Amino acid sequence: MEAPGLAKAAAADPSPRESPRETPDGAKLPSPGAPSPEPPAYRLQDFDTLATVGTGTFGRVQLVKEKKAKHFFALKVMSIPDVIRLKQEQHVHNEKSVLKEVSHPFLVKLALFCFRFWTYHDERFLYMLMEFVPGGELFSYLRNRGRFASNTGLFYSAEIVCAIEYLHSKEIVYRDLKPENILLDRDGHIKLTDFGFAKKLVDKTWTLCGTPEYLAPEVIQSKGHGRAVDWWALGILIFEMLSGFPPFFDDNPFGIYQKILAGKIDFPRHLDFSVKDLVRKLLVVDRTRRLGNMKNGADDVKRHRWFRTVDWEAVPQRKLKPPIVPKVCGEGDTSNFEAYPENDWNTAPPVSPKDLEVFKNF
Repeated sequence: MEAPGLAKAAAADPSPRESPRETPDGAKLPSPGAPSPEPPAYRLQDFDTLATVGTGTFGRVQLVKEKKAKHFFALKVMSIPDVIRLKQEQHVHNEKSVLKEVSHPFLVKLALFCFRFWTYHDERFLYMLMEFVPGGELFSYLRNRGRFASNTGLFYSAEIVCAIEYLHSKEIVYRDLKPENILLDRDGHIKLTDFGFAKKLVDKTWTLCGTPEYLAPEVIQSKGHGRAVDWWALGILIFEMLSGFPPFFDDNPFGIYQKILAGKIDFPRHLDFSVKDLVRKLLVVDRTRRLGNMKNGADDVKRHRWFRTVDWEAVPQRKLKPPIVPKVCGEGDTSNFEAYPENDWNTAPPVSPKDLEVFKNF
């Protein structure tokens, strides 16, 4: 896959080719306008698979090591039959296009080789090669501690606000904010991962997707939704980080949806006034009055009194001191991730050429 725009730029270049030049010993040199040889693409056999570090509905993420340079990467592997069965074809294309477009310190990156992103497919699986983030999921640290202290939640919330603000500046809605999708790098800073529900969005979308506890009312009611859903999810996340549980929960999704639409929030006593005020303003059912979704956008969130001690210029520069620094013994250390059984997940049957057609540009 070529870097975007390179082929068009080459085709549009009206300058004539120069005649070949010679070295002092008479050897021909290519002219400056001659295309350079295409670098060899990586193949699956160029990587050793070491461990599974995450699983999902139709795939898993594996730690792999490039055999020659010994670099470590995360390889996302998605079963094509399952993607088709669950009607997720557009979502996997969205994920790839979003990851190709974004570049931010708090977002996971697609691996880049010779100015090209490495994605691939065969007859059974789709593959995306990404940076490996060794600190593990924020979810694991939250579960082990029960809940976070206010300053700890403040740190993660500030970095997440910057990530959301950046995505929205690109007209991208993330739609899957939750502790499981927030990784910590080796220094303790966040990386949002799993962009399967992310989408470039000019107006509204109607797809019902996300995690039940984190769904905004307009998603549940199928009213059409936009980037405001990410600010709602931030309110849920802040509540969960500081309480140890989400504000709306039930034994089944329908019960959760009923509570979300009712909008009654019971705050634990230990939460201070300013964070309760912020959560209430993020969890406003009327999205036109939801903090982050009004005229001043993310600035309204940043100016809230709970964030009064935050130096917002320092946040994206990773200058804030992380409250948790993961124990990482080496580049390919997976000890901060759960152990997953390497069962027969890779027995997906090959799909027909007709079904494969939708993934031809993947």
